[in-house]
Amino acid sequence: MNVFVSADIEGITGLVSWSAAGRPHSDHYDWPFARRMMTHDVNAAIRGARAAGAKRIVVKDSHGTSRNLLVDELEPGIELISGTGPHPQGMMTGLDKSFDCAMLVGYHAMAGTWGGVMEHTINGSVHRFWINDMPAGEIAMSAATAGQHGVPLVFVSSDDKGCAEAAALIEGLTTATVKYGMGRYIGRLLHPSVTGPLIEDKVREAVSRHGDVRPWSPQGPVTVRIEQNQTDETDAGALLLGWTRLDGYTFEFTADDWDTAHRAARRAMAHTSFGAGGNR
Repeated sequence: MNVFVSADIEGITGLVSWSAAGRPHSDHYDWPFARRMMTHDVNAAIRGARAAGAKRIVVKDSHGTSRNLLVDELEPGIELISGTGPHPQGMMTGLDKSFDCAMLVGYHAMAGTWGGVMEHTINGSVHRFWINDMPAGEIAMSAATAGQHGVPLVFVSSDDKGCAEAAALIEGLTTATVKYGMGRYIGRLLHPSVTGPLIEDKVREAVSRHGDVRPWSPQGPVTVRIEQNQTDETDAGALLLGWTRLDGYTFEFTADDWDTAHRAARRAMAHTSFGAGGNR
């Protein structure tokens, strides 16, 4: 059995601020701790997948510069996709139809989620995002990318808000809540000695019954709509080919399928965030 894992950082055990959930920078002075905790949660997921029969596990480091996971401290025998570079599948780079199921570790709730720890969608300049009129974030984007390959998303670990978002999107999906959001930068945290076994047990359960979960991806035509925080960001995004401006903050794009719409959305989000100082 082949299992794909995409790992973000904001929904990881013990983290509540950008000082940790960042990248190599003096403003992100707790990043070394965040790397250890991210590796901790991913290792728990790897152990759970193996207990359910996984033979090949590919892990995509999907936060920021994508050089967060400590490869020498990961469970042996896995494959790690690390580093940055242009790729149409974004946070699901490396996934294809050869995988039996996919999992999201350390993901977070979409921008605007009340009480979600470090809630956002891709970067700090996106105020809201929709897929075919459905409010969406990185969980839905990654689920849709897996679904276009016929791969079911079976597991998500996050805070309670991110887990609720994932469970509402996909019937039968298994979640592991590692903390409880009380605001954007405050949460009730569970100890790593609790979250490790929790993730491992829930992943084992999810992978064991992966055949019961149907792949999810929006049916075409697919319209993606972005509402920015500032009008000058929308000025830039609306210049991109194929996008239609709806008002001062909002613009949208329609494609025949999710793959094309996803590429357009990620390109637009990157284009409008130049100089905005956003975080992924």
